[in-house]
Amino acid sequence: MLVLTRKSNQSIMIGDDIEVSVLSIMGEKVRIGIQAPRDVPVFRKEVYLEIQEERGGVGHSVSGGGKTFRGEVDEALSKLGEA
Repeated sequence: MLVLTRKSNQSIMIGDDIEVSVLSIMGEKVRIGIQAPRDVPVFRKEVYLEIQEERGGVGHSVSGGGKTFRGEVDEALSKLGEA
């Protein structure tokens, strides 16, 4: 794992297309902004794990079965909202 130190209003780049910015630091909470192409899925880890659980495991391919990846994400997010 790469560990970097950043201050508020500083960023890191992941490849050429993804920028992660520190927006603010409030006590123990850090607000980050992620700028990425629309085709790059970005999730909080708990949402990602929920999506993987719904798919039947982490090894499931991104575009499998009859559903689109976006459709699976929307369905998982709506179920989280119902909980």
